Amino acid sequence: MGRVRKVLTGPLVIAVLVVAVGAVGFGLYWFQPWKLWQDETVREALPEVAETSAPPAVAPSDEPSAPPSPATGPQMLASGELISHEHATSGTVKLVRLADGTYVVRLENLNTSNGPDLRVWLTDAPVKQGRGGWHVFDDGKYVSLGKLKGNKGSQNYALPPDVNPSGYTSVSIWCDRFDVSFGAAELARG
Repeated sequence: MGRVRKVLTGPLVIAVLVVAVGAVGFGLYWFQPWKLWQDETVREALPEVAETSAPPAVAPSDEPSAPPSPATGPQMLASGELISHEHATSGTVKLVRLADGTYVVRLENLNTSNGPDLRVWLTDAPVKQGRGGWHVFDDGKYVSLGKLKGNKGSQNYALPPDVNPSGYTSVSIWCDRFDVSFGAAELARG
């Protein structure tokens, strides 16, 4: 019994145990497997731009006036349906120009897996089915619009003012930690 105790408390066994515990801790941090069972639902409305100035005062006249022009609201410029890549993903992506001229990428009815370091990318890459489409989005031009707010629901991502959306053709839910697309949508103009 004394010999077994001596072997189990030897420096080699202790070093192996320390390395094993460190490896398990690093693996848990890196992969974050608990996120597969945690859903984050976000329900954002499409942003509306508030009027900042009062309508001009009109002097009364005897002539009939033309009806007021309708306020220009958000305009959908492009849209597409998300397809699955690394994880089952569904929902609709819309590129919207707001009344103030800014742009928003809107994810509607998003349903994907949660994961570590998920981002929303606007890219110029083609959307490909299957494994061939998993890794293409960081090959060309892309803009990260920020961390994915939730893996379910509807949410908005503002484009930086210096980004012209006409040079981009797709949106990817991108896992930055593992350089893989969870899902993506081709943006059809119109």
